[in-house]
Amino acid sequence: MIETKVGAVTVRSIVSSFMVMAISIVLVAASHAEPAEPALRGKRIFLRCASCHELAPSGIHRIGPSLQGVYGRKAGSLPGFAYSPALQATDFSWTAENLDRWLERPSALVPGTAMAFAGLPKAEDRQAVIAYLQNPGG
Repeated sequence: MIETKVGAVTVRSIVSSFMVMAISIVLVAASHAEPAEPALRGKRIFLRCASCHELAPSGIHRIGPSLQGVYGRKAGSLPGFAYSPALQATDFSWTAENLDRWLERPSALVPGTAMAFAGLPKAEDRQAVIAYLQNPGG
């Protein structure tokens, strides 16, 4: 390494300081980066849902029904939860397509639903949540 004096500071110390700063910036950016795997992103995004929905194997209902095993289940069919008449009247299952439409804007898929949720506008966020709901333990 070349060391050149510039006043009382050496070029070597300036380069070293720059390298430490650059590494710090990269580490901070990496810590805020989105997880690459959709299910991991979905788990993080699902935290918005967790105030109303349980996903643990216990199947406990909160304000909303438990979402344990929701993927593939008939909409409005989980025993022990008082669904809105609008959701009870539906005749579809929670496929990836229907979950995507629901997560985008529940009232557009089921007008009259009691679920007060504006939706997830970003398709990649919806897909991440769906990936997480398909396999929350994995």
